[in-house]
Amino acid sequence: MKRLTFFSLIIAIASAIAIIFNSGTMDASSHREAPIISTDPLADNTDVYAFVSPEDTTKLNIVACYIPFEEPAGGPNFNKFGTDMIYEINIDNVGDRLPHVTYQFEFTNVTGNTNTFLYNTGDVTSLTDPDLNVRQTYTVKRIVNGVTVWTSPSLSVPPAYVGGQGHNDPAYAGPNSMSNYAALMSSAVQNLPSSGGKVFAGPTDDPFYVDLGAAFDLLKIRGGAPGDNVNGKDAVAGYNVHSLVIQVPFSDVTRNGNPNPSANDSNAIVGVWCTSSRRTTTVINPDGTRLATGPYVQVSRLGMPLVNEVVLPLSQKDRWNASLPVADAQFLTYVTNSELAGLLNALYPPLQDIPTTNRTDLVSVFLTGVPGLNQRPQDLITPSEQLRINLGINPVPVANENRLGVIAGDNAGFPNGRRLRDDVVDISLRVVGGVLLGGPYINGLNDKLGDNVKENDKPFQSVFPYLAEPHDGYTNSHGKVYTGTIGVGPNSGNIPKSPSLGQNYPNPFNPSTQLKYQVSKTQNVTIRVFDLLGKEVRVLVNDQLTPGEYTALWDGRNNSGSLVASGTYFYRLETEDFVDAKKMILLK
Repeated sequence: MKRLTFFSLIIAIASAIAIIFNSGTMDASSHREAPIISTDPLADNTDVYAFVSPEDTTKLNIVACYIPFEEPAGGPNFNKFGTDMIYEINIDNVGDRLPHVTYQFEFTNVTGNTNTFLYNTGDVTSLTDPDLNVRQTYTVKRIVNGVTVWTSPSLSVPPAYVGGQGHNDPAYAGPNSMSNYAALMSSAVQNLPSSGGKVFAGPTDDPFYVDLGAAFDLLKIRGGAPGDNVNGKDAVAGYNVHSLVIQVPFSDVTRNGNPNPSANDSNAIVGVWCTSSRRTTTVINPDGTRLATGPYVQVSRLGMPLVNEVVLPLSQKDRWNASLPVADAQFLTYVTNSELAGLLNALYPPLQDIPTTNRTDLVSVFLTGVPGLNQRPQDLITPSEQLRINLGINPVPVANENRLGVIAGDNAGFPNGRRLRDDVVDISLRVVGGVLLGGPYINGLNDKLGDNVKENDKPFQSVFPYLAEPHDGYTNSHGKVYTGTIGVGPNSGNIPKSPSLGQNYPNPFNPSTQLKYQVSKTQNVTIRVFDLLGKEVRVLVNDQLTPGEYTALWDGRNNSGSLVASGTYFYRLETEDFVDAKKMILLK
């Protein structure tokens, strides 16, 4: 394969990203992106990833996430895959815009005791534990050119992470629900029939990261453009999704079955997209049950991130979800002009004047792959939107991955497939800002555009299925902890006379501890955790609070979501007229 220079390569991939934002707002990839699918979360495909891991450089990993914004504490009927539909991972290894290899998933509910409202009745220690009252199983089929090659046996989905794993809450007297969730998740990794592939289906942390709150507030960038800072707010942090993950040998997906293709072999390039489909008719019976009948019709589709959300107008979004790549020509008229570029010009005048029209030179590359990177000869004849990956390009060690992918010289990253750590929002903003056009757009403000969210809220695993464990319902981050006397407030007659900071409990602790404090008047309050060298580890509280008693929870993670080492730490409360600090010890 001809090696591209950095500049020629980023010019070539411009269309793969620039038109992502043509309709004017950012969104997490397919999180509530179209009118109809926003009312059908079980079918909503939120993100697709395709990558080769340094753990095994002979296999392709594909991740398809569904069900956006799952609240971890959303019981007693916790989120699960739909049982009246099919989910599919599709692969085009020919370049004719059609699925030639498909992995099809179907799910079944299994309920033990219908006379209780409980999801589980004790500590769940295995996927077949009788204490797990509500379970899901599934089968996966491998379909090649319309013919089913094999069907897996019934496989188990790990349960929702209700809570447990040693939360050290002295007020919690009952048994932990899942005292070792990591073991449950690991046991849900199963071998696929033949050829050494693996599969996982179940709840996980949402691997996407993006400042949705700012984006939807009329395209705001916290701190102003370009946003090359770290003060963004990850809107999907703390939420879960349900993920399908497969790992298959190259020989199972390349057109000629080559298990070790070279980068300059067009057979090394495959295109990926994922879908969900429902039956055409649903009947609601008088007793509340539902019956789905008729043929399946596709209701959600996702390949390249951020396309349906921000390229297509409202009138076309549901049509896109029902269409196949072979019909993508019908959407070409919506991708030549960039509304977002115009908005950036208007909202942030310091940016260089970004081109807004006649970006047809970018469109062909977006729909055909990048020349010399992940474009097949057939793509020039039959262009379509797919997440293309060249399996002949070796992955880099995780420590050497660049979150900006190809535009930063890392050819193993987006848009050559998509790794879990690739920052597709920042990449897309910079391309729409014109950085790939060269000249004034490079080394200026435009090439620093971003939403200030640069990594996931939880660290990913180094082994299959790579995604982080789901957040648990007991210690979920979306609730506010209230302590003390009910009615504490300005009119309760029980306002704290002065601010105070209590000793954390438990101490020493593992994995989490509570920090109680009082606020005597309405003011901004911060609580920060520092290590022995005085380096900030975590901001626990930074908010305008009214008088009252509060509790903060520290889970032993830093601001990046990574677990910190055992040792001594300090936490400090600061208000406009009060400062206090105390010591705590984390033991593992």
